[in-house]
Amino acid sequence: MPDSPAEPRVFRERPVSFVRRSGRMSEAQDRAWSELAPQYVIGVSRDVAATSILPGSAIDPVAVWGREAPLVVEIGSGQGHAIVHAAASRPDTDFLAIEVFRAGLARTMLDADRAGARNLRLVEANAPEVLQHLLPPASATELWIFFPDPWHKKKHTKRRLVTPEFAAVAAAALEDGGMLRLATDWEDYALQMRDTLDPADDFERAFEGEWAPRFDGRVLTAFERKGARAGRDIRDLVYRRVPRPTAGATD
Repeated sequence: MPDSPAEPRVFRERPVSFVRRSGRMSEAQDRAWSELAPQYVIGVSRDVAATSILPGSAIDPVAVWGREAPLVVEIGSGQGHAIVHAAASRPDTDFLAIEVFRAGLARTMLDADRAGARNLRLVEANAPEVLQHLLPPASATELWIFFPDPWHKKKHTKRRLVTPEFAAVAAAALEDGGMLRLATDWEDYALQMRDTLDPADDFERAFEGEWAPRFDGRVLTAFERKGARAGRDIRDLVYRRVPRPTAGATD
C-alpha cells in the first residue's frame, strides 16, 4: 500500500494539477483498502510530498503484472469507470490507473474485483511523477487523459496538466508509435491541448480535421454526461509518439 506522508508535511515548489481533498470513506471503501489493495495498489517510495514518487523508483512491469503485455495508463482515473471497463474487456492488455483521490481508487478496486479485472493496477500519486520516476522509459502503449480538471478560472490555468513540459514527460513514457488520447468538455482547454501538442517534436496528429472522432474505447462517464447536459461540446484528440532517432543516425 502507498506510504503515509511524513510529518511535518512538505510541499512541492511547482503547482500540481489537483487539490487533494480528504473525503470520508465508506465502510466498503475502507474494506477495499484493507482487503484489495495488496492485489491492486502499487506501493511506492515517496519524495517530498504525500503523492510524490521518489526518483529512481522505477518498477519492472513484467514483475508487477506477471507477464509481458501492452500497457495502457489512465491519468486521473476518477471512479475508475473507463479503465475498469477497458481492463475487463481487454484481458490481453495491462492497465494502470493513476489517481490522487483515495475514495476513487477504492471504488475502482471494488468494481475491478467484481469484474474480475486482474490485469489492472493502481497507483496513488501525482501523474507526471509516475511517468517520470515509476514507469520505465517507453513502457506505455497508450496514455489516456479523459476530462482532466479544466481549471477554468484564468488565475488557475497554470495548474492545467497538459503543458509543453508535460508533453515531453508523456513522450518519454510512451513507446514509439504509442498513442496519447485526450478528451475534454472545455473548449478553451481543448484548444490549449491542441496548441500544445501540434508543435511538439515527439508527437504527430493521429486524426484529420479539427478534432479526433470520439474514442470508442471510452465509456460514457458522469463527467461526459455532465458536460453534454450543460451544452458543452466534447472534444477528443489523439497523438502518436513519433519514432525516436536511431543511435548514430545523421540528418
